[in-house]
Amino acid sequence: MYNETLGKFILDDNSIVNITFFPMHFVGLAGMPRRIPDYAVQFTDFNMIASIGAFGFGLSQLLFVYILFQTLRQPVTAADKSWEGAEGLEWTLPSPAPYHSFDTPPKVD
Repeated sequence: MYNETLGKFILDDNSIVNITFFPMHFVGLAGMPRRIPDYAVQFTDFNMIASIGAFGFGLSQLLFVYILFQTLRQPVTAADKSWEGAEGLEWTLPSPAPYHSFDTPPKVD
């Protein structure tokens, strides 16, 4: 089972660090062309903010890969009814569901 606290941290970090692309809107509106190896000096601050955001996003993705491998090493099978309050045919089956779920068509109320 994955560490839920780290999972929420990654979600928050990815949302906040998505400043990677936001400054590029201003730079584009100011007239900087795309796909060039060098940029004008007046865009230095925007490019620095975007670079910091990109490094933060990369670190967040490394943490995600760590959690992914940690979860794959220690799998936990879900309970038969893992969602409280869920009602329906799919919740009458064990987890994981067998290949032939029902031998006879189930009665639906």
